[in-house]
Amino acid sequence: MSYLNKKDAVILLADGTLFHGKAIGDGGTATGEICFNTGMSGYQEVFTDPSYTGQIMVTTNAHIGNYGVTVDDAESSSVKIAGLICKNFSEEFSRPAAQSDLFKYLQEKKLVILSDVDTRALVRYIRDHGAQNAIISTQIEDIEALKSQLEKVPSMEGLELASQVSCKEPYFYGDENATYKIAALDLGVKSNILRNLASRDTFIKVFPYNSSFEEMAAFNPDGYFISNGPGDPEPLHSAIETAKKIIGSDSPLFGICLGHQVIALAMGVSTYKMHNGHRGINHPIKNLLTGKGEITSQNHGFAINKSQALANNKIEITHMHLNDDTVAGIRIIDKPCFSVQYHPEAGPGPNDATYLFDQFIELIKTTKKQTA
Repeated sequence: MSYLNKKDAVILLADGTLFHGKAIGDGGTATGEICFNTGMSGYQEVFTDPSYTGQIMVTTNAHIGNYGVTVDDAESSSVKIAGLICKNFSEEFSRPAAQSDLFKYLQEKKLVILSDVDTRALVRYIRDHGAQNAIISTQIEDIEALKSQLEKVPSMEGLELASQVSCKEPYFYGDENATYKIAALDLGVKSNILRNLASRDTFIKVFPYNSSFEEMAAFNPDGYFISNGPGDPEPLHSAIETAKKIIGSDSPLFGICLGHQVIALAMGVSTYKMHNGHRGINHPIKNLLTGKGEITSQNHGFAINKSQALANNKIEITHMHLNDDTVAGIRIIDKPCFSVQYHPEAGPGPNDATYLFDQFIELIKTTKKQTA
C-alpha cells in the first residue's frame, strides 16, 4: 500500500511566514499552536498525550512511522494533536509488536499530515521567533483566506483546554484492595501516570477537572494528585481552589506539569507563557535537594515565575532546568505537598525521575503514621 499520492500543502504561521510541504492522504486544513518535539522515539505517546491538545506537532526526528503503533503505547484513548508536520513519513513499519501502521492510526481522527517539510528550518524559525498559531492546509490557492481563518484561532495564552480532555464522570483505576487510596484530579492525565501510581499499591479514583475538594475528599483518600494537561493554567479557577483546600487540609499532594502550575498558582505564584516551551525526552534537570542530575521527559509551554517562587517563604524550589534556569520542581514548606514541571512517568522518555512516585507514596505513609 502506498500513500505517495501526495498533495501540495502549506504551513502558514501567525506572523505571515510560509513553509511548504506535501499532505499525505486526504489533506484538508487544521489550525493550532505550532510546536516541536525533539524526541528521537515515542511518537505515538506524544500524539496521544492530552497535553498536546490544540497543538500542531513538528517532529524533529527525520523518520516518523517507521516502527508502527501498538495499543500499549497510547497515552489516552485517541490522538490529541491538532496536526502533524514531519520530514519523512514512513509507509512501512518494521516493529514485530506493532499492530498497525501510523497512517491508518492517524486517519481514524482524519488528522492532517504534512511530510516533505524542511523541518530543520521550521524548528529553527520557531526557536528564534517563538511558538505561535499556525494553519496547515492543502487549500493553497487562496493564502489570504487562510490568513483570515488563522486570525480567528484563539491564542494559547489564556486558553482553557482541560475541560476538553478531562473525564466527564469519575472512574476508578487499579486494585480496589490496594493499601492506599488516591484521589486524582484529571486535567488531561496520561495513562502511564495512572499505571505508575497503581503499580505502587494504590487504588485511584479519577475526578473531572472541575471537581471540588469536598467531592474528592468524600472518597476518603490517603493522598491527592493533580495531573498534567493542555492549555494555560490561569483560567483553571476551580482546580486552583481545589488545590488550595487540599494544601490547607495537610493531605499529601503531588502535581505533575499542569498540576505543578496549578499548585504554584494556589500558593500565589504566577505562571507565564514560554517563548517556545520544553518538549522532548532529553531535558537536563538538577535536583537541588540531592545535587544529582536527571535526564527528563518534558512537554509544557507555560512555567512558574521563578522570582516569585524564591520570594515566597512557603515554597522551596527543589528542581531547576539546566538549559534555561526555569523552575522544574517545588515543595511546600511544612506541608506534605510537592510538584514537578516534567514527566516522571517517562512515556516516552528516560526513567531517571520515576523515584518521584516512590517519594509520593513515602509521603503518604509518613502522613498516615503522624495522624494515626
